[in-house]
Amino acid sequence: MRLVCLGDLLLDVIVGLEAPLIPGDDRPATTRLGAGGQAANVAAWASSLGAEARFIGKRGTDMASRLLAAELEARGVALAGPCEGRSGVVVSLSSAGERSMASDRGSAAELRADELDPAWFACEWLHVSGYALAREPIASAALHAAGLARAGGARVSVDLSSEALIDADFRERVSQLEAELVFATEREAERFGALPARALLKRGAAGVSLDGVEFPALATELRDTTGAGDALAAGMLVGDVSLGLEAAARCCARLGSMP
Repeated sequence: MRLVCLGDLLLDVIVGLEAPLIPGDDRPATTRLGAGGQAANVAAWASSLGAEARFIGKRGTDMASRLLAAELEARGVALAGPCEGRSGVVVSLSSAGERSMASDRGSAAELRADELDPAWFACEWLHVSGYALAREPIASAALHAAGLARAGGARVSVDLSSEALIDADFRERVSQLEAELVFATEREAERFGALPARALLKRGAAGVSLDGVEFPALATELRDTTGAGDALAAGMLVGDVSLGLEAAARCCARLGSMP
C-alpha cells in the first residue's frame, strides 16, 4: 500500500511540563527535538505500520532542514519536493495530557503547483494536511496534487488540522479538494459546518466516530497527545479504524509526534 502525504516537515520542539508555566519564573520540563509537521507525522506512522510512504513538501536549505530530512528518511519515508529557504519550527507545550502550540512554518507554505512532479503521486491515498489549504501558494499546489493523484486512481483524504484555520476560504478549498475522507475533531467539524465527505470525527479520550458508529479509545498511559491524530489518520488509511486507534494509543504513551 502506498500513501503520499502533502504538507509540512518541521522541527518539532516538544516541551513536557510537570506543572503549568509561571509568568516570569521557571518550571522543570522534559524536552524533545525532532522531525514533525502533520504530513510528515502521518507519513512516518504509515511507514511504521508497513506502508510505502512518501512526503511531499517544500523544505529549507538550512542545517535543521537537512537533519529533519535525514530523520524522516531513516524512518523509511521517501521525500520529494523543492528545497528553498528555511526550516519551520513548531513549539508544543504539553502538560497533563493537554498541549498548546506555537507554529512558524518557514518555507513550507511556499510550495507551488508548478513544482510538483506527477510521478510523485502514484499511490492508493493522497493525504493532505489542512495547513496546506490555509494559504497560498501551497493551497493551489494541494488542489493540483489531488488532480494528479486521482489521474492515477488514488483517493484523497484531508485533515482539518486546526479550528483556527477554518474560514470561508478554507471551507471553499476543502470543498474543491473533493476528498473521499475528512479527519476532524468535534470542534473543527462544528466550526466548519456541513462536511463535504465521509468524516472520521476525533473525540479525544472518548475515541472516534465513523459512519455514525462510536469506537472507544484504547487504554494507554497518557503522556503526550502531540501527533495522536496523525497516528490515527495513518492507521485508518493503511488499515482501518482499529489500527488507527492502536497507533494513536501508542503515540499518546510517549513524548513526541513520531512513532
